[in-house]
Amino acid sequence: MTDQLPRHAQRNREAWTAANAAYTDAEARSKWSQTEIRWGVWGVPEAQLRALPDVRGLDVIELGCGTAYFGAWFKRGGARRVVGVDVTPAQLETARRCDAEFGLGLELIEANAERVPLADAQFDLAFSEYGASIWCDPDLWIPEAARLLRDGGELTFMRNSTISTVCAPDTGRVDRQLHRPQRDLRRIEWTDDSSVEFHQPAGDMLRLLRANGFEVLDLIEVYAPDDARDHPYYDTVPVEWARSWPAEEIWRARLRPVPRHSTERAAALH
Repeated sequence: MTDQLPRHAQRNREAWTAANAAYTDAEARSKWSQTEIRWGVWGVPEAQLRALPDVRGLDVIELGCGTAYFGAWFKRGGARRVVGVDVTPAQLETARRCDAEFGLGLELIEANAERVPLADAQFDLAFSEYGASIWCDPDLWIPEAARLLRDGGELTFMRNSTISTVCAPDTGRVDRQLHRPQRDLRRIEWTDDSSVEFHQPAGDMLRLLRANGFEVLDLIEVYAPDDARDHPYYDTVPVEWARSWPAEEIWRARLRPVPRHSTERAAALH
């Protein structure tokens, strides 16, 4: 499978294999144990952000699931079926160990979220929190999410905000200076990291979603709470900065209920 992956996916898998050994495996059980959904670096409660639909009875796919703690929360919240897709075997091994312990019955698939080996129109919700949303090519994973969703299904994803991205130097922490142009902002290769990130500004993302049949329902800008502290691992954005500017953003979109094989749907997907 490794040879079939695009180079950016291979590089990201290598980076997340190392990250899993360093910290994500160690923190996975604690996250699986939580009863409340919490978002992003500072764990902002879903009850405060209200970014998700009611998942009871839904079929959910998480694109770039990592150790699949969000999938655990969805299943515990009443989702009928939860599938987690990730390109990193080490992360999935951690997820499978936790699933065996908690007995939630997640389905975990090793695959690139840009090309998921599942049939069309199987899910009511496609989701990503710092998974496919920043580690996959949006020109590939957004159409894939549309393909996997039933008409009227929702896509919800969290990623870095545009302002935090343009204020991020190649090395070091986000500050109050502009370090990269917003124009043509898309693919980022950090000088001190082997991974590859993708970030399209909001206007480009809006057009991409619409071109793939989605209507945008909400864009939630996430600030650090007043009582937040710098994260022990994800410390690129200082908490003091993120109290004044949104470091993260959550997009929520719905697939328009157009007949999937109509000329309108075909035009939208191309």
